[in-house]
Amino acid sequence: MEDNKTSGQLLNEKLTHSSKNIWEKTDEKEKELAFKFSEEYKQFLNSAKTEREFAALAVKKAEENGFISVDSLGKDGKLSPGMKVYQVNRNKAVALAVIGKNCFENGVNIVGAHIDSPRIDLKQNPVYEDTDMVLLKTHYYGGIKKYQWVTIPLALHGVVVKISGEVIDVNIGEDDSDPVFTITDLLPHLAQDQMQKKMSEAITGEGLNVLFGSIPYDDDKVKDKVKLNILKLLNDKYSITEEDFVSAELEIVPAFKASDVGLDRSFVGSYGQDDRVCSYAALDAILNMHDVDKTAVCLLTDKEEIGSMGNTGAQSVFFENFLAKLCFLSTDNYNDMILRLCLSNSMMLSADVNSGVDPNYEGVQDKRNASFMGKGLVLQKYTGARGKVGGSEANPEFIAKLRKIFNENQVAWQTGEIGKVDQGGGGTIAQFLANLGVEVIDCGIAVLSMHSPFEITSKIDIYIMNKAYKVFYKEI
Repeated sequence: MEDNKTSGQLLNEKLTHSSKNIWEKTDEKEKELAFKFSEEYKQFLNSAKTEREFAALAVKKAEENGFISVDSLGKDGKLSPGMKVYQVNRNKAVALAVIGKNCFENGVNIVGAHIDSPRIDLKQNPVYEDTDMVLLKTHYYGGIKKYQWVTIPLALHGVVVKISGEVIDVNIGEDDSDPVFTITDLLPHLAQDQMQKKMSEAITGEGLNVLFGSIPYDDDKVKDKVKLNILKLLNDKYSITEEDFVSAELEIVPAFKASDVGLDRSFVGSYGQDDRVCSYAALDAILNMHDVDKTAVCLLTDKEEIGSMGNTGAQSVFFENFLAKLCFLSTDNYNDMILRLCLSNSMMLSADVNSGVDPNYEGVQDKRNASFMGKGLVLQKYTGARGKVGGSEANPEFIAKLRKIFNENQVAWQTGEIGKVDQGGGGTIAQFLANLGVEVIDCGIAVLSMHSPFEITSKIDIYIMNKAYKVFYKEI
């Protein structure tokens, strides 16, 4: 009872702040909603293991929810409040918007995330034969621990573009009837030298070669008979030749499906949750937006794991061009100043994950400033590494606005940063939008085993994050 509390207890409640385990204060109805949302999320994860697959599914869902391509409007088209539009960038990045009542000079509300994940790519000339086996040469993408990718079932996803321009979709290893692939490792009986090496050196980048087959083509006059048989199988199924690998984008990803983790099923375990857990929550939020005052924008970009470079990354002009087009189609007298005012008055949640405190590895975290599983949305004021280098830092005025709307709408939140000051760090797409003048903060959830083939998130955190993004679009 409130009347039985001491003055010290009341003062403590008023002045101190702590984040609590959300499961403890969540009723059964909301728990059911959280579990339901995670089931939908897991199904999406299983179908979107690459950025191309995510983009295609995002467009499909957008069109099912009344979105149209902004490019279909042409130069003479007009946007009006309530319209829903999207634009795709080279099949690997997507921007979506729900047009608001306010003019674009007042800014827009953006939730931005990336849809690429650490993985292993095939090299341009990948197929080779050695010791009567065929293997594939690879080049890993993003920050991985190479030893985590050996001896696990792997699938091959991507596209091959023929010189005719025909695009061949490749997906092997996901269907129950498909074969899977793997990268072999040395047996412990012969691994004395390997076990003496540092973890970063025990498995080399050039050693991440994918086992792909071993049956030879029946012709003694052919040199590499196993390779020829593999190329024939690929040609029979996809009508491709070895030269076609030069214009291919083929990715090696884990073959297993998203799963519940824990006896209580409170976690989701899956490949690619950095950053598809945030990008899925952001996509769902924009799909469910209606009748907004400020235009709501969801930005889903590629290449974040390698610095957001390239014409599909956050450093490209894709977002600026998309926003310029929205401004152009919303006014009769467009000029560049409208876009500049729009950017400087916009606010953004950079939807990216944070490193959760792991009881097995607590020593790398400052637990007073770390993020925890099951405690909700993580507001990460700054990114970067060792002295905030290469990151972005949110302004306190913006953070205060977020605290207000999240507190008023019962969105559980915590603060966090990626490890101790001298331990490491990381960056997101926040810095690139901040460079355009946008108010931005990193805002996602905590993850265990980040950048591994099987990352862990909390179902209640996923649900709260989706709620936060919806609140941001409507209330900020």
